[in-house]
Amino acid sequence: MSDPVFLVSELPSGDSFVLDGPEGRHAAVVRRLAAGESLLLADGRGGTATCQVAATGKDSLRLAVLGRAQQPAPEPRVTVVQALPKGDRGELAVELMTEAGIDEIVPWQAARCVTRWREGRGEKSLARWRSAAREAAKQSRRAWVPVVADPVGTAAVAALLAGAGVGLVLHEEASVPLSSVPLPRGEGSVLLVVGPEGGISPDELAEFAAAGARSVRLGESVLRTSTAGVAAAAVVFAATGRW
Repeated sequence: MSDPVFLVSELPSGDSFVLDGPEGRHAAVVRRLAAGESLLLADGRGGTATCQVAATGKDSLRLAVLGRAQQPAPEPRVTVVQALPKGDRGELAVELMTEAGIDEIVPWQAARCVTRWREGRGEKSLARWRSAAREAAKQSRRAWVPVVADPVGTAAVAALLAGAGVGLVLHEEASVPLSSVPLPRGEGSVLLVVGPEGGISPDELAEFAAAGARSVRLGESVLRTSTAGVAAAAVVFAATGRW
């Protein structure tokens, strides 16, 4: 069985470390890790430390640090611009894409989004997306936690597409399959745009095309916005050698 992963802001620099706070409480109270058991600390930026529980506290663990490692950032870098879904489907999309290995998720307030992130509601929704990414990264034992960016509008998405190595827009009426598009292996970047349930508007498609993006389709069926991103990521990861 794989060692459980706990996220820390900074990896220990010495031979011992006290895991406390929410992560320490989860390890001691929920997971009930005992002396002699092992775990992995991760900083979310590629750094990891293999540790063994030396002693347990009420809501913390004292750890012996056995070794450290630094995993390079995956290449090519893959970003998904995700139109805002309804309800809790946004967290589902983030969870699935994180488990698959996406490097960055950009919330997009598309023209046809039913959901609107305004003021306090937007801040709470963004916090839930970021929490979903952290928890999914731990579950999937990722050394790199994906960035969940601040929400953007269509003009900002067009700018991101213009700066990407390969910019692709998922669209059900596109004639080009995603699986047929040449993608970088190694250095480079791929940016995928996932539209809302109501579809990407003609004006948005035109703006993205002017930025150099290419419209592609996944297959004959039309996926929900909350699952299209992870499906597209699977195709990209296989084509680029990341899987």
